[in-house]
Amino acid sequence: MRTAAAGICASDVQVLDGRMAGQVPAVLGHEAAGVVEDVGEDVARLRRGDRVLICQSSHCGACEQCLKGHPSLCRSPGLRTRADGTPRVTARGETVHLGSGIGAFSELMLVHERAAVPLPEAVPARTATMLGCAVTTGIGAVLRTAGVPAGATVAVVGAGAIGLSCVQGARLTGAARIVAVDQQAQRLRTALDFGATDTVLAGGDDVVEAVKELTDGGVEYAFEAVGRAVTVEQSFRMLRMGGVCTVIGIVPKSTPITLKASALLAERRLQGSANGSNRFHLDVPRYLALYEQGRLKLDEMIGAAVPLAEIGRGIEATRERRHTRTVVSFDGCAVGGPAGDAA
Repeated sequence: MRTAAAGICASDVQVLDGRMAGQVPAVLGHEAAGVVEDVGEDVARLRRGDRVLICQSSHCGACEQCLKGHPSLCRSPGLRTRADGTPRVTARGETVHLGSGIGAFSELMLVHERAAVPLPEAVPARTATMLGCAVTTGIGAVLRTAGVPAGATVAVVGAGAIGLSCVQGARLTGAARIVAVDQQAQRLRTALDFGATDTVLAGGDDVVEAVKELTDGGVEYAFEAVGRAVTVEQSFRMLRMGGVCTVIGIVPKSTPITLKASALLAERRLQGSANGSNRFHLDVPRYLALYEQGRLKLDEMIGAAVPLAEIGRGIEATRERRHTRTVVSFDGCAVGGPAGDAA
């Protein structure tokens, strides 16, 4: 597939900075959209020239998790290698590791057909990229993992691309109160535009008490979209009795999380979410329909677009949290959408 646009996700930066495990040599990037350049003889769903969106949640459809209805938990090795088990991409005889099995920061990608879904002509490629990870993960955590009902009270800790997608998911499901929490005032102003009813600026007074005061004792659903032990603990403490805290952020594996055992006696729950528990081929068309109806904000999440040759600037902008999402645009591809600010 020829890449048209690729989003720079915080997890890409975490791998670069050594905060997440990774192997080298590698091509990172897992949010992408582009055009099918060619297909293998066994490919049935796609053909040359198709516009597609790529998602890291490819699934085999035959393993235990897939058959139980949890395709986002599929870990079939055959989706990330050739049919005979050899590496999909090599250089001078050495395996080239692909970010999330995709490797989107490259002009050409070699991906499994189950990682691709058709992209309508009306949707700009750079706009669609976030559906491959951030948006699907955030909205899915609300709708699929937690199953937030209409009228619920919700707190979202972290107002980056995934957190804002959680806010949108809560708005779409009809939540009565949506409290966004972040350390940056600008991100909180954006959260209000995306559907938050209240905001709490983190870093000063006790964030937990501020949320409890706004929601008459705590929220029914909390979402952690930062990936730090302290914010996981805070998110759990924001819950009222019977509440559910869903952790989306990637906390380092060796990091301990401390909770009061007494809080569990009131049936509070802590759970994780893998890529929003998504069912990619079902979810993406639905989200694209919401976007085309004006009910899902995507263009507004893109703060900057940089060419591949200047991806370093985009990575630095992501590292410094300058924009909700920075996108890499590839030369020779009509990607459309807003260019945004310079990174």
